[in-house]
Amino acid sequence: MNILVLHNKLPYPPKDGGSIAVLEFCLEMAQQSNSVTLLCMNTKKHFYPISQIPGYIVEKIRIIAVDVDSNIKPFSLLVNFLFSKKPYHCVRFSSKEFEKTLLNEIRSTNYDFILYEGLFVLPYIKANPQHFSVYRAHNIESEIWHRVASNEKNIFKKWYLRSLANRLENFERKIINKPNIVLTLTQRDESLLKTMGCKKLMYVSKAGIPISEHSYQKHLIEFPSIFFIGALDWLPNQEGLIWFLRTIWQKLHVLNPHLMFDVAGRNAPLWLQQKIKEYPNVRFFGEIDDAKKFMQQRAIMVVPLFSGSGIRIKILEGMSLGKTIVTTSIGAEGIPALHLNHILIADSQEQFLDSIQQLLNDKSLFEKIGQQAYEFVKQHYNITTIVSHTLTYIEKVKSLHDKNHKN
Repeated sequence: MNILVLHNKLPYPPKDGGSIAVLEFCLEMAQQSNSVTLLCMNTKKHFYPISQIPGYIVEKIRIIAVDVDSNIKPFSLLVNFLFSKKPYHCVRFSSKEFEKTLLNEIRSTNYDFILYEGLFVLPYIKANPQHFSVYRAHNIESEIWHRVASNEKNIFKKWYLRSLANRLENFERKIINKPNIVLTLTQRDESLLKTMGCKKLMYVSKAGIPISEHSYQKHLIEFPSIFFIGALDWLPNQEGLIWFLRTIWQKLHVLNPHLMFDVAGRNAPLWLQQKIKEYPNVRFFGEIDDAKKFMQQRAIMVVPLFSGSGIRIKILEGMSLGKTIVTTSIGAEGIPALHLNHILIADSQEQFLDSIQQLLNDKSLFEKIGQQAYEFVKQHYNITTIVSHTLTYIEKVKSLHDKNHKN
């Protein structure tokens, strides 16, 4: 099949969950004898030179990148808040140049279907309503901001965040029935979208990742060690990391004075970098070139999430590398992993601290859970199988759609 994929940022380098999900899905579709074109926004925030993308990617995927300034502008945000009902998060990705490029592309090339990766490119479906369209919902965007708002202590920030969440929810409800097929990454998200009024055909297409026999390199792990890795310009990650440093790390450091906590992630704002440096035995690496190597060398992965939605690709990636992960119920949401079998789930300060200390005291437990985590992801999240089944479903629905339109 000839497939056009739209995304609101260039998914390279693949250092955050969204980028990993988009890039690996595109690569696997191409690997399975499909022609894949990725039309994406090369935003100022995540800008990357197209010429520097590795050959193994551009040989498989045709990439078209349009420069788009999606940065938050205070004046535009204020005007939007006062005089519009649209969520500013979506308005930021409205680009005439991107739409023009899209229209030129679909006029010049016959695509079997257009895959909209994420909510922020879905509005472009209005530019080409006649094309067979598939929307892959990475999460329920409004749910993220409802949760962020509920955790916010500042009354004015809470008020604004609630307004943003409500706008996003209204937007999602209105646009969700535009595509022909809606894909979700989890069964939970499928159920939520149905309650929000989605009446389109839906299919759970899990967030697959590449898995090989060499993913889990047990001999590379330095035990004991503990780490965090994630996009540090994402509010839920900032929120969770600060909570961990303030409530867990200080106590953990007293119990384990020689233990180091390694933190890595791209686009950390200066205020967050300064906050991280206030705590003892914390090493901040910022953006790293080889995230896989960074993860392989370390033992216990902490994912303290209290907001967010969808599925955490970084957790799946960590499990595929044999990491023993301590996270919250929200962090593990959408992943049917069992507590104390494939992962450790802790929602209170006491549970989080006790879980980490238990692993530090019992290396055999750490190794057992890490091995079972690897086997779990290998069985349920192999991207080759997931992409194959997803494309088979899309082909079947599109065939029926085309047949009905001919009659």
